[in-house]
Amino acid sequence: MIQTLIKTWWLLALCGVFDAAYSAMNFFMQRPDGSLALRTFVQYRGTVVQMGMLALAAGVCTIVAGIWSSRRGKSWFLVLNGLACSTLGLIFTFWRGPLAFRTIALLIVVMALSIGIYELASPQTWLLAAAGVVSIGFALVFLAFVFRWIKLEPASPDQTLHWLGSYFAFSAVCMLGLALRLHGLRPAIYRAA
Repeated sequence: MIQTLIKTWWLLALCGVFDAAYSAMNFFMQRPDGSLALRTFVQYRGTVVQMGMLALAAGVCTIVAGIWSSRRGKSWFLVLNGLACSTLGLIFTFWRGPLAFRTIALLIVVMALSIGIYELASPQTWLLAAAGVVSIGFALVFLAFVFRWIKLEPASPDQTLHWLGSYFAFSAVCMLGLALRLHGLRPAIYRAA
């Protein structure tokens, strides 16, 4: 499995870049003078569509990486992560009605759990294991939002954006870290082959 996954390291890196761009869009907005400011809420439908396209692109990259390495191992966790991320992207891109945070939170739970389990099950490094634990922690926090164990202020959309931005920033770091780790393993695998 690791040999096949090493060949798809660039897809995971691309996913990490898309996740980072999505996170940046959650946290920042551009002022008329071109400078960046912290975003307090999404004002324009076009911004939501752009964020949806980034999530969709990240999801597709993860699905392809998971499918290419699906012959052996637990890569279906990558596919599940990509499916949830793509669904989030499709919702943001095409959904025109009001959207409940609960729906978004459930998709984040699936994304965080699937990548967390994948990271814990991968025999890589202690850093990936730590990332898996934190991913599962994110899943539990978003699950707490779903069941309203943790309440978000209904009049405060910036809380939602900060949680989503935080998760996607963490996901970007994890995907880029995984991609770099796999890329770093290439010489050793090719020498052994």
